[in-house]
Amino acid sequence: EAGLPKGVLNVVHGDKEAVDGLIDAPEVKALSFVGSTPIAEYIYARGTAKGKRVQALGGAKNHAVVMPDADLGNTVNALMGAAYGSCGERCMAISVAVCVGDQVADALIARLVPEIEKLKVGPGTQCGLDMGPLVTGAHLDKVTGYVADGEAAGAKLVVDGRSLKVANHEDGFFLGGCLFDQVTPEMRIYREEIFGPVLCVVRVKSLAEGIALINAHEYGNGTCIFTRDGEAARLFADQIEVGMVGINVPLPVPVAYHSFGGWKRSLFGDLHAYGPDGVRFYTRRKTITQRWPQREAQEASQFAFPSNS
Repeated sequence: EAGLPKGVLNVVHGDKEAVDGLIDAPEVKALSFVGSTPIAEYIYARGTAKGKRVQALGGAKNHAVVMPDADLGNTVNALMGAAYGSCGERCMAISVAVCVGDQVADALIARLVPEIEKLKVGPGTQCGLDMGPLVTGAHLDKVTGYVADGEAAGAKLVVDGRSLKVANHEDGFFLGGCLFDQVTPEMRIYREEIFGPVLCVVRVKSLAEGIALINAHEYGNGTCIFTRDGEAARLFADQIEVGMVGINVPLPVPVAYHSFGGWKRSLFGDLHAYGPDGVRFYTRRKTITQRWPQREAQEASQFAFPSNS
């Protein structure tokens, strides 16, 4: 319907067998992937071994640093969308709030709790909702398993969304917003990507400690800082080891004419998606060097430009 020539776009449904078929097919010259880090790493290793160009975007654990001078109203509004929008099922979701100081953490949590409890959850076909169901029953079990694991590890579950029931959809894959406090770096809910409506609060004493915490994580997809201080924002942007950085912007996804992608184990490959890197990835550069033999003077004069004299 869009008018593309036949063969430009092909949609193939399949599992690992289909993926391996694309990787191994000599007709396929380049592979672009978005998904979990283990699969991204597998596709990158197998694809590059076949001599293909591979761009494989993996998982994320995106942090939002909240400074003492941050506009808390703006911060809460931003975190509600970034942490719970799309049920947290997106690679750019903010899943960790790094609060600089206990006073900041306490104030942020006090404002977040009533907002989380007001979230409207229901079937995706219904208008006026904040969240729909999770994608599958298996994923619902996985996310609720993370919540249980966080409790067992000693994190404080401030808001528990597991008791949510949606009328006339009791068997749906619904989970309310969850909020953890007192989360520490060794906990599984901090280390791993949950991919659900779960926000973890980590407390640090300084911006330097927050930067070190984020830089120590294996993922480096997206991050942001909420502050009114230009010096703190510049320091954060300069020192953070993450591919996409937001200053008072919770989801720092650039517009499409800029390239998109993370660092470390969030992306395998030399070229990011979209923008200039996307053009370079989907095309191959060819250098042509030419030298033409000299023509006879009389023949060459036929092509001479007229003189202005």
